[in-house]
Amino acid sequence: MPQHADDQALDQQAGVAELRLATGDRGSGPPHEGVAEGLPVDRNQAILEAAKQVGSILKREGHAFALAGSVAVYAHGGSENLQHDVDFCFRPEDAQAVADSLRAAGLSVYTPPEDWLLKTDCFGQQVDLIFQLAHQPVTTELLERARPLPVDSVFMPVLSPTDLVHSLVAAFSEHHCDFGAVLPIARTLREKVDWDALRRACGSDPMPDAFFYFLERLDVIPPGPSHKPEEAP
Repeated sequence: MPQHADDQALDQQAGVAELRLATGDRGSGPPHEGVAEGLPVDRNQAILEAAKQVGSILKREGHAFALAGSVAVYAHGGSENLQHDVDFCFRPEDAQAVADSLRAAGLSVYTPPEDWLLKTDCFGQQVDLIFQLAHQPVTTELLERARPLPVDSVFMPVLSPTDLVHSLVAAFSEHHCDFGAVLPIARTLREKVDWDALRRACGSDPMPDAFFYFLERLDVIPPGPSHKPEEAP
Protein backbone atom coordinates (compact mmCIF):
# COMPACT_ATOMS: atom_id res chain seq x y z
CA MET A 1 0.00 0.00 0.00
CA PRO A 2 1.47 3.43 -0.91
CA GLN A 3 2.55 5.57 2.00
CA HIS A 4 1.25 9.13 2.17
CA ALA A 5 3.58 12.05 2.82
CA ASP A 6 2.12 12.61 6.28
CA ASP A 7 2.80 8.99 7.18
CA GLN A 8 6.38 9.30 5.98
CA ALA A 9 6.88 12.37 8.16
CA LEU A 10 5.63 10.47 11.17
CA ASP A 11 7.96 7.56 10.47
CA GLN A 12 10.93 9.94 10.43
CA GLN A 13 10.21 11.24 13.92
CA ALA A 14 12.27 9.72 16.72
CA GLY A 15 10.76 7.62 19.46
CA VAL A 16 7.06 7.11 19.86
CA ALA A 17 6.02 7.56 16.22
CA GLU A 18 7.62 4.21 15.43
CA LEU A 19 5.96 2.50 18.37
CA ARG A 20 2.71 2.14 16.47
CA LEU A 21 4.07 -1.19 15.25
CA ALA A 22 4.85 -2.33 18.78
CA THR A 23 1.36 -1.97 20.21
CA GLY A 24 -0.45 -5.05 21.37
CA ASP A 25 -3.74 -6.13 22.90
CA ARG A 26 -3.40 -5.86 26.65
CA GLY A 27 -6.28 -8.25 27.05
CA SER A 28 -4.32 -11.11 25.49
CA GLY A 29 -1.96 -12.02 28.30
CA PRO A 30 1.16 -14.11 27.85
CA PRO A 31 0.61 -17.87 27.42
CA HIS A 32 2.65 -18.64 30.55
CA GLU A 33 0.94 -15.99 32.67
CA GLY A 34 -0.78 -18.74 34.59
CA VAL A 35 2.58 -19.63 36.12
CA ALA A 36 1.90 -16.72 38.47
CA GLU A 37 -0.47 -19.02 40.36
CA GLY A 38 2.53 -21.06 41.49
CA LEU A 39 4.59 -18.07 42.60
CA PRO A 40 4.95 -17.10 46.24
CA VAL A 41 2.15 -14.96 47.61
CA ASP A 42 4.77 -12.41 48.65
CA ARG A 43 4.46 -9.48 46.22
CA ASN A 44 8.14 -8.55 46.42
CA GLN A 45 9.21 -12.02 45.31
CA ALA A 46 6.68 -11.97 42.48
CA ILE A 47 8.15 -8.66 41.25
CA LEU A 48 11.65 -10.14 41.41
CA GLU A 49 10.52 -13.17 39.41
CA ALA A 50 9.07 -10.89 36.73
CA ALA A 51 12.32 -8.89 36.62
CA LYS A 52 14.36 -12.07 36.26
CA GLN A 53 12.14 -13.43 33.51
CA VAL A 54 12.13 -10.26 31.37
CA GLY A 55 15.80 -9.57 32.05
CA SER A 56 16.70 -13.09 30.92
CA ILE A 57 14.79 -12.61 27.66
CA LEU A 58 16.49 -9.29 26.94
CA LYS A 59 19.91 -10.79 27.72
CA ARG A 60 19.31 -13.84 25.55
CA GLU A 61 18.31 -11.68 22.59
CA GLY A 62 21.35 -9.42 23.00
CA HIS A 63 19.51 -6.15 23.65
CA ALA A 64 21.23 -3.15 25.22
CA PHE A 65 19.25 -2.39 28.37
CA ALA A 66 19.53 -1.67 32.08
CA LEU A 67 17.39 -2.40 35.09
CA ALA A 68 16.00 0.73 36.77
CA GLY A 69 13.53 1.61 39.52
CA SER A 70 13.08 -0.07 42.88
CA VAL A 71 14.43 -3.44 41.70
CA ALA A 72 17.65 -1.70 40.67
CA VAL A 73 17.88 -0.21 44.16
CA TYR A 74 17.46 -3.73 45.55
CA ALA A 75 20.24 -4.99 43.28
CA HIS A 76 22.53 -2.28 44.67
CA GLY A 77 21.88 -3.47 48.22
CA GLY A 78 18.59 -1.82 49.08
CA SER A 79 15.80 -3.41 51.04
CA GLU A 80 13.37 -5.84 49.45
CA ASN A 81 10.53 -3.33 49.85
CA LEU A 82 9.76 -3.09 46.16
CA GLN A 83 7.30 -0.76 44.50
CA HIS A 84 4.42 -1.74 42.28
CA ASP A 85 6.27 -2.65 39.08
CA VAL A 86 9.54 -3.49 37.32
CA ASP A 87 11.42 -0.91 35.24
CA PHE A 88 13.83 -1.54 32.39
CA CYS A 89 15.32 1.18 30.20
CA PHE A 90 16.58 0.99 26.63
CA ARG A 91 17.27 3.31 23.70
CA PRO A 92 14.30 4.68 21.71
CA GLU A 93 15.62 3.18 18.47
CA ASP A 94 15.52 -0.29 20.04
CA ALA A 95 11.83 -0.14 20.98
CA GLN A 96 10.59 -2.24 18.08
CA ALA A 97 13.23 -4.95 18.51
CA VAL A 98 12.60 -5.18 22.26
CA ALA A 99 8.85 -5.45 21.68
CA ASP A 100 9.37 -8.16 19.05
CA SER A 101 11.61 -10.20 21.35
CA LEU A 102 9.19 -10.08 24.26
CA ARG A 103 6.26 -10.98 22.04
CA ALA A 104 8.19 -13.91 20.60
CA ALA A 105 8.71 -15.10 24.18
CA GLY A 106 4.95 -15.01 24.77
CA LEU A 107 4.49 -11.63 26.44
CA SER A 108 1.94 -9.06 25.32
CA VAL A 109 3.51 -5.64 24.67
CA TYR A 110 1.33 -2.54 24.43
CA THR A 111 1.67 1.23 24.20
CA PRO A 112 0.09 3.26 27.03
CA PRO A 113 -1.04 6.89 26.65
CA GLU A 114 2.35 8.08 27.93
CA ASP A 115 4.73 8.51 25.03
CA TRP A 116 7.97 7.58 26.79
CA LEU A 117 7.57 3.86 27.48
CA LEU A 118 6.04 0.53 26.52
CA LYS A 119 4.39 -1.85 28.96
CA THR A 120 4.08 -5.58 29.37
CA ASP A 121 2.86 -7.98 32.04
CA CYS A 122 4.85 -10.91 33.35
CA PHE A 123 3.68 -13.33 36.03
CA GLY A 124 0.87 -10.91 36.84
CA GLN A 125 3.28 -8.01 37.46
CA GLN A 126 3.50 -4.80 35.44
CA VAL A 127 6.80 -4.23 33.62
CA ASP A 128 7.64 -0.78 32.25
CA LEU A 129 9.98 -0.60 29.25
CA ILE A 130 11.27 2.95 29.41
CA PHE A 131 13.10 4.81 26.65
CA GLN A 132 13.09 8.24 28.33
CA LEU A 133 14.36 8.88 31.86
CA ALA A 134 13.64 12.26 33.46
CA HIS A 135 12.41 13.61 30.10
CA GLN A 136 15.66 12.69 28.32
CA PRO A 137 16.14 9.81 25.83
CA VAL A 138 18.04 6.82 27.14
CA THR A 139 21.48 6.88 25.53
CA THR A 140 24.22 4.39 24.76
CA GLU A 141 26.46 6.20 27.27
CA LEU A 142 23.90 5.73 30.04
CA LEU A 143 23.61 2.01 29.32
CA GLU A 144 27.38 1.60 29.14
CA ARG A 145 27.67 2.96 32.69
CA ALA A 146 25.40 0.17 33.94
CA ARG A 147 27.10 -2.80 35.52
CA PRO A 148 26.01 -6.45 35.86
CA LEU A 149 24.58 -7.27 39.27
CA PRO A 150 22.60 -10.25 40.54
CA VAL A 151 18.85 -9.97 40.91
CA ASP A 152 18.36 -13.05 43.05
CA SER A 153 20.10 -15.63 40.85
CA VAL A 154 20.09 -13.75 37.52
CA PHE A 155 22.84 -11.30 36.57
CA MET A 156 21.75 -8.34 34.44
CA PRO A 157 22.94 -4.78 33.76
CA VAL A 158 21.73 -2.33 36.40
CA LEU A 159 21.81 1.47 36.21
CA SER A 160 24.72 2.98 38.12
CA PRO A 161 23.72 4.44 41.51
CA THR A 162 24.38 8.00 40.29
CA ASP A 163 22.26 7.52 37.16
CA LEU A 164 19.56 5.77 39.16
CA VAL A 165 19.18 8.60 41.65
CA HIS A 166 19.44 11.17 38.86
CA SER A 167 16.52 9.52 37.04
CA LEU A 168 14.38 10.05 40.14
CA VAL A 169 15.55 13.49 41.24
CA ALA A 170 15.56 15.07 37.78
CA ALA A 171 11.93 14.03 37.37
CA PHE A 172 10.80 16.27 40.25
CA SER A 173 8.48 19.09 39.18
CA GLU A 174 5.76 21.31 40.60
CA HIS A 175 3.29 18.53 39.84
CA HIS A 176 5.37 15.60 41.09
CA CYS A 177 7.73 16.18 43.97
CA ASP A 178 7.56 13.25 46.40
CA PHE A 179 10.73 13.65 48.46
CA GLY A 180 9.52 10.99 50.89
CA ALA A 181 9.60 8.26 48.23
CA VAL A 182 13.17 9.07 47.12
CA LEU A 183 14.64 9.75 50.58
CA PRO A 184 15.11 6.07 51.57
CA ILE A 185 16.73 5.39 48.20
CA ALA A 186 19.15 8.29 48.70
CA ARG A 187 19.97 6.97 52.18
CA THR A 188 20.61 3.48 50.85
CA LEU A 189 22.83 4.56 47.96
CA ARG A 190 24.46 7.67 49.43
CA GLU A 191 27.96 6.18 49.61
CA LYS A 192 27.75 4.93 46.02
CA VAL A 193 26.45 8.14 44.39
CA ASP A 194 28.64 10.88 42.96
CA TRP A 195 26.69 13.76 44.50
CA ASP A 196 28.87 16.44 42.94
CA ALA A 197 28.21 15.01 39.48
CA LEU A 198 24.53 14.77 40.31
CA ARG A 199 24.40 18.43 41.34
CA ARG A 200 26.13 19.42 38.11
CA ALA A 201 23.73 17.33 36.06
CA CYS A 202 20.67 18.89 37.68
CA GLY A 203 22.08 22.41 37.48
CA SER A 204 20.05 24.99 39.36
CA ASP A 205 16.65 23.35 38.85
CA PRO A 206 14.69 24.33 41.97
CA MET A 207 13.14 20.97 42.87
CA PRO A 208 16.34 18.86 42.74
CA ASP A 209 18.22 21.67 44.48
CA ALA A 210 15.63 21.70 47.27
CA PHE A 211 15.96 17.92 47.62
CA PHE A 212 19.74 18.14 47.92
CA TYR A 213 19.36 20.77 50.63
CA PHE A 214 16.83 18.51 52.35
CA LEU A 215 19.38 15.68 52.32
CA GLU A 216 22.05 18.00 53.69
CA ARG A 217 19.87 19.08 56.62
CA LEU A 218 19.22 15.41 57.44
CA ASP A 219 22.98 14.67 57.29
CA VAL A 220 22.48 12.19 54.48
CA ILE A 221 25.01 13.99 52.26
CA PRO A 222 27.60 16.71 52.94
CA PRO A 223 26.71 20.33 52.10
CA GLY A 224 27.17 21.43 48.52
CA PRO A 225 29.43 24.36 47.60
CA SER A 226 26.62 26.91 47.72
CA HIS A 227 25.37 25.71 51.11
CA LYS A 228 28.64 25.47 53.03
CA PRO A 229 28.87 27.95 55.92
CA GLU A 230 31.24 30.84 55.35
CA GLU A 231 34.42 30.84 57.39
CA ALA A 232 34.86 33.63 59.90
CA PRO A 233 37.42 36.25 58.83
